[in-house]
Parts: sequence; structure tokens; C-alpha cells
Amino acid sequence: MSKLYAKNKKAFHDYEILETFEAGIVLNGDEVKSIKASQANLKGSFVDVEKEEAFINEAHVSKYKHSARKHFDPTRKRKLLLRKPQIEKIEQAITQEGVTAVPLELYAKQGLIKAKIGICRGKKLHDKRDVLKKRSQEMEIKRELKKYQ
Repeated sequence: MSKLYAKNKKAFHDYEILETFEAGIVLNGDEVKSIKASQANLKGSFVDVEKEEAFINEAHVSKYKHSARKHFDPTRKRKLLLRKPQIEKIEQAITQEGVTAVPLELYAKQGLIKAKIGICRGKKLHDKRDVLKKRSQEMEIKRELKKYQ
């Protein structure tokens, strides 16, 4: 089982996830230590493609407290390690209107930090309400079933 370091909960609420990819990230040593200390936040971040390379923008990784680095940008662009067909698929998807690519999770896999990238479409307000209504109905059913066990 892989350890989860950061999760973009807002993305699951605001977007309908159409497809996901697993990507490696190019990080500095102190960024790795900071992420492993769960000092990363994916809220408001997005994936962009430039010159056939994918980047995570606006993902906040706090400065590691024991770092000797003087200049540190917590929201710098971080390159994603993906295969060319995956990058092309992401680029093709984000050119469509209403579709974006968003980092969903940062987690460990075999000692490396990986990012789960999702191609997402924005939900309308009524879709969000339907999901909340469905969730509350499921919780109500579970509560009723517990009474009779």
C-alpha cells in the first residue's frame, strides 16, 4: 500500500474526473523531505503542457525546516515525467472547452513520489447538489441498517 502525502479534495468536489494518469515529478531534495512530511498542498493547482513537456503549476510545497537553501519558491513549476503519448493525450484534452488537467494526489510508490493527474470537466452546481443528496441518502440507509443489526 502506498502512502498518501497530499490529496486535492476540492478537485473531487468541483470536477468530474474523466481519466487519470500516474506521473513522476522532478523535485529538489528538500522538496522531497517536505512532501514526505506532508507539507504539500494541491488546492488550486493545475497541469499545463509547454513544448511537449507537462508541468504542475501552483502546487504549494512548503520550505523544509532544516533546509539551507536561501531562495525558495513554494509554488514553482515542477516538471512531470510522462510518456509522449500521455502528454499528447493531456494536451489534446485540455484544448477542449471546459476540460482541464488537475493533480489529484501525491503519494509514494516504491520509494518514489508520484502524482496522480486527472483530466477533468467542471461540474455544474446542480451536479454537486445531486452528489451531496446521494451521499446523505446512503449515510441514512447505513444508519437505518445499523439499528437492525
